[in-house]
Amino acid sequence: MPVQDQSTYRERRAEGMSMRAKAGLVLIGFLAIAAALLFTEHRAHVLGLLVWLPLLACPLMHVFMHGGHGHHHGGGRPNDSRSA
Repeated sequence: MPVQDQSTYRERRAEGMSMRAKAGLVLIGFLAIAAALLFTEHRAHVLGLLVWLPLLACPLMHVFMHGGHGHHHGGGRPNDSRSA
């Protein structure tokens, strides 16, 4: 195949978006519309649940942010600075 044929093939290929990129854009648009409709239709339910969010945040922060309070770090070795 001559060099000229290969360059025109690359130019034609780079002209438009791929089918996968178009499908991704359509999916993003669909999800945005669905989220907007769900929020407008169920706003009272969603905003009513926001009251419970601080109460739910307390145990989640305790589990994920405390890091176990230093347990299981030293392995019982007396010369390890982490086991003190």
